[in-house]
Amino acid sequence: MEAAQVIKVTNQMPYGLYIVGSAGDSDVNAMMADWVMQVSFEPRLVAVSFENDAHTLENVRTSRVFTVNLLSKEEHSMELASKFAQPYYGAKIKGRAGTAATEVHHKLEGIPYTTTADGCPVLEAAMGWLECRAEEFVPVGDHTIVIGAVLDGRLVRDAEPLTSSYTGWNYSG
Repeated sequence: MEAAQVIKVTNQMPYGLYIVGSAGDSDVNAMMADWVMQVSFEPRLVAVSFENDAHTLENVRTSRVFTVNLLSKEEHSMELASKFAQPYYGAKIKGRAGTAATEVHHKLEGIPYTTTADGCPVLEAAMGWLECRAEEFVPVGDHTIVIGAVLDGRLVRDAEPLTSSYTGWNYSG
C-alpha cells in the first residue's frame, strides 16, 4: 500500500460541512465536523465522528445532547465555517508554542445563535439544524463515532448545503 496515494484518494472524498454544537458543565461550544451522516430512518439516527480529544466530545459525553447545524453553499457560510476550524485548545495543533498553544478558542463569541431547551447552540445563519441525544459512543481509531437519536430539527430555508467540494477543504474536523 502506498500511503501517499491513499491520502490523495481520501483527500478527494467530498463531505458536507456542519457545525456541531454542545453544552458542557461550564460552557456552550461548537466545532466544525465533516464526518456526519444519517444512519437510520426508524428511529431517526445520525452519526458524528469526533476526534478523541475534541472538547465538543467531552461536552457530549457529559450532557448527552448535541446539535448539527447545516450551512448553505454561500460565501458568507464559508466565512462563518472558517471561524470554527480552530480547535478549542490551541495546544491541540502540533507545533504551536507559547501564547498560541495556551489559547482557548471560544468559537461562538460574536456569532448569533440561540440554544435548544438542553442548551445546545443553533446558529442563526444555519439553513437547518437537528438536535440529538447521544445513544452510543463507538471508539474507532483516533475518533469516536457518536450515534444520536434526533429529538428535534428545522429546515429554516431551502438552499444547497456547504460541502468540501465548494470550500476545497479536505478535512475540517
